[in-house]
Amino acid sequence: MGGLQRFERKLEQVISGAFAKTFRSAVQPVEIAAALQRECDNNAQILSRERRMVPNDFQVELSQVDLDRLSPYDSTMVRDFTEQLEDHAKEQGYQFPGPVRIEFEAAEDLSTGRFRIRSSARARVQSNATHTQAQRARAFVVAGGEQHPLHPPVTVVGRGTEADIRVNDPGVSRRHVEFQLVGGSGDGAGLQVRVRDLGSTNGMLVDGHRITSTSLRDGSQVKIGSTTLTVRIVTEGPGASDV
Repeated sequence: MGGLQRFERKLEQVISGAFAKTFRSAVQPVEIAAALQRECDNNAQILSRERRMVPNDFQVELSQVDLDRLSPYDSTMVRDFTEQLEDHAKEQGYQFPGPVRIEFEAAEDLSTGRFRIRSSARARVQSNATHTQAQRARAFVVAGGEQHPLHPPVTVVGRGTEADIRVNDPGVSRRHVEFQLVGGSGDGAGLQVRVRDLGSTNGMLVDGHRITSTSLRDGSQVKIGSTTLTVRIVTEGPGASDV
């Protein structure tokens, strides 16, 4: 028996006889499970001969009718979809850049019985900055909706435990890039931020351009592996940047 067949039987057992009645002529959970698996297969990125990275962040878009029908079982399905994806990743030798996250959303352009999946690779990003350093920082990188302070003279970003900002992305080297802070008064005026590649395996993109070292502006985007770091430079007073 295939993995999807086992998954369907398991899900039917969990939600009992309500399954067939509730989901007749609507989106079937096993269809979503198969589509999530294909999303991984179709977006696998080869990092090395034995390493392939796949998305870990999934938005399942459905019609409002289907979303309403699925909502009583969403927590059960998320748990089982996640287990099924993790099993599939293990069988295929895939790596997730962070925890698997699955969310259901309504889409006005979808009719009953149709669905769409959007996916992305979202790595876990952690910083070892102290609370005091975070409060005093005048420059940050933003990843996954969270701010991570840059502190002078340099802040190293990489996958290794010795990095100041750690990115759990298989495409990121242990010491991938360093951000350099030069000058600037107490309010951040005149602060210059530079980024330099530290001889990483996959290099970096700055605002879409492959480069090894450059100055940055507020809003610059530095991509390492599949992770994008947005630079924010804060100045106080009129014209200050919102972070």
